[in-house]
Amino acid sequence: MALVASAPGKVLLTGGYLILERPNAGLVLSTNARFYAIVKPLHEQTEPESGDGEWVDVKLTSPQLSRESLYKLSPENLMIQCISLSESRNPFIEHAVQYSLAAAHGIFVKNRKDSLHRLLLQGLDITILGCNDFYSYRNQIEAHGLPLTPESLVSFPPFASITFNAEPSNSENCKPEVAKTGLGSSAAMTTAVVAALLNYLGVVNLSSSRGQEKENDMKDLDMVHAIAQTAHCIAQGKVGSGFDVSSAVYGSQRYVRFSPDVLATAQAAVKGPLEEVIVDILKGKWDHERTEFSLPPLMNLLLGEPGAGGSSTPSMVGAVKKWQKSDPQKSQETWNKLSKANIDFEKQLNLLRKLAAEQWDVYKCIISKCSTLGSKKWIEEATEPSQQAIVKALLGARDAMLEIRNCMKQMGEAAGVPIEPKSQTELLDATMELEGVLLAGVPGAGGFDAVFAITLGDSSSHVIKIWTSLNVLALLVREDPDGVALESDDPRGKSCTTSV
Repeated sequence: MALVASAPGKVLLTGGYLILERPNAGLVLSTNARFYAIVKPLHEQTEPESGDGEWVDVKLTSPQLSRESLYKLSPENLMIQCISLSESRNPFIEHAVQYSLAAAHGIFVKNRKDSLHRLLLQGLDITILGCNDFYSYRNQIEAHGLPLTPESLVSFPPFASITFNAEPSNSENCKPEVAKTGLGSSAAMTTAVVAALLNYLGVVNLSSSRGQEKENDMKDLDMVHAIAQTAHCIAQGKVGSGFDVSSAVYGSQRYVRFSPDVLATAQAAVKGPLEEVIVDILKGKWDHERTEFSLPPLMNLLLGEPGAGGSSTPSMVGAVKKWQKSDPQKSQETWNKLSKANIDFEKQLNLLRKLAAEQWDVYKCIISKCSTLGSKKWIEEATEPSQQAIVKALLGARDAMLEIRNCMKQMGEAAGVPIEPKSQTELLDATMELEGVLLAGVPGAGGFDAVFAITLGDSSSHVIKIWTSLNVLALLVREDPDGVALESDDPRGKSCTTSV
């Protein structure tokens, strides 16, 4: 019996770079683009000659990359060995498997360990699939002579084959191996695999009804979170902020990172017993903070891919950290200004949500009017104090985003990395001038990934048309506040992108 779990991709609206240090917060939206992990037994039954010294067979299949990796896993010490070509290895999945099994070993009592052992002797067959929105399909669209529109993306089959970045990396834009859109595929993939394995092994019992977590689900989600964060950080070779894994587990949120010390034992445990390490981590002080967050009503997230093949976040973060050390005074000034703008942005969005709840009819009317006008004309539509309060908050959010962009740009120029490259600045400025656009920006660490826009009411279709004329491909991604969940069936039987 196959077990399927899925986890969403993310868009970090604010908090880029600052989110690496407590207590700075980031606002992160989860999306309808999801990564799926399908886990089932590899063999129908246990081999009769299986004894105590056996190895467990693990097969990992990634159909979109046309890759299949075979592993041998020792149930005794949880060592994993790849027996396929080394280029087909996936460290995120390897660590997800090891730490998930270590959790089962560390938590189960003797009789449950026996049944776990019998289950493992059937082997593990793991398939991973990412919605098309995680990857760039511009080249294929152009090769087919199709227009750069969302409709062209809809015409591709779900989980279509992925293009590799052919050009060599250069210092200005260090591209990843696969052309991505920047939705956090490794975090969503790791989270989906951990959730599927923990469910398959009977460690947790997640809900299949998204957005309706009960109290006992939260305990299970916390376990998925701790193991997915550990696997993701160890696979990356560093302890990141973890916002991408947190949103993959819990959905849209305001996030403050955990103290990196909680993973110190995992980083040190190169040869120690893994189950002791993972029990230690599960008992550790996970002091991350997350509070509910979503866009105010009648606002839409839109993502556009300008076609530069993505950026390497780790190399950009490294350059910014180097600049901070070399010019502490100037970097601290920029840091403080950016932090203030982030706080102001969050304040304005929270105020808009409050105004929508208190005066829905007025709010709805103003958003509808503003959706057909450029921002300079919004204030003319507000003739009463209640309307003026809403428009003032809209313009306040805009101004805060412009200040965030300005600080990020200064940071990039000082650190010598393209946080908001010139081409992106021109695109974002043009987008912010369009009717019904509240704001636009480069998510997360910046660079050449997809840009985002927040649009009002029904103005998205107009923005998509303009983007197409500017050679920007509007993606099918939308905000979806739900985190990790069990799926009732194999996603290949249905489309996993929402039509526009």
